[in-house]
Amino acid sequence: MKLFLLLGSIVMGLSVIIGAFGAHGLEPRLSERMMKNYQTGVQYQMIHGIGILVVGLVGLKMLPSALLSAAGWSFFVGILLFSGSLYAMALTGVTKLGAITPIGGLAFIAGWILLGIAVVR
Repeated sequence: MKLFLLLGSIVMGLSVIIGAFGAHGLEPRLSERMMKNYQTGVQYQMIHGIGILVVGLVGLKMLPSALLSAAGWSFFVGILLFSGSLYAMALTGVTKLGAITPIGGLAFIAGWILLGIAVVR
């Protein structure tokens, strides 16, 4: 579970860096629509970075479980697919990358469901 605490810390630190880069370096270069996509990616990365930290903390307080680990990895995959596709779309202008975004959203949903089940068991 310490792995999720480390991973969550890295994800959170990167979200601050990526967000600052967008606000200070990209805002004048991106369309309003693409900037909103980029900001949505940062927002969801931060929220689910906290989710990964929660998985790590819950794992330290409870017995770690396969469901809990699956929740953490689902959040991480969701960040890669959801936020990553929005970043790539904003930076390249290739809107077809948006087709990947919902898959990341499904990974986020799965992560929250798995976390809930793991805590209840």
